[in-house]
Amino acid sequence: ARLVDRGVLHRVAHGYYILIPPDHVGRTWLPGLEVAAAGIASSIYGPDQIVVMGISAARMLGAVPRALATAVVAVPRQHRPIELTDRPARVRFVRRDTEALDAERVDTPLGPVLVTTPEQTVLDLAGRPELGNAEAEVRPAVETLYRSSDPARLAQLATDQRRGSALRRAESWAGHGHR
Repeated sequence: ARLVDRGVLHRVAHGYYILIPPDHVGRTWLPGLEVAAAGIASSIYGPDQIVVMGISAARMLGAVPRALATAVVAVPRQHRPIELTDRPARVRFVRRDTEALDAERVDTPLGPVLVTTPEQTVLDLAGRPELGNAEAEVRPAVETLYRSSDPARLAQLATDQRRGSALRRAESWAGHGHR
């Protein structure tokens, strides 16, 4: 409580605190939702066992411009959602084989975080567009990420993960459907 009062720690959820970056100590500071979610998930499972995915990965990859109210993180074992206390938002955990996800490290203000690649994110969004309660953002995000994706890598991931229907949906949304 003293560290929160001194502006060194930020309480993000019940039982979860984030160390405020030194250049923000003593000032009003709010971590990004996706970064906060990654921090919470990392504290539960370890930083190499979690991957920011779905609509949250799309946001971190620059394909979703507006802030969202739900962050989605892939984890090795299921966990109940966590409501944040510093804003009206929640962290949604999705049980996945995180080692099998195509992910890359992305630098954030709070340190590096594993985030699904554009190709993996396209498949995840097209496969489960309702995940993350941001359906209106999904199709534009898929269209944006599809344009920057490697088609061969996308096809290989879809084959390896048995996500052919997700790939076909993404292709049709991006205007590249098979005729």
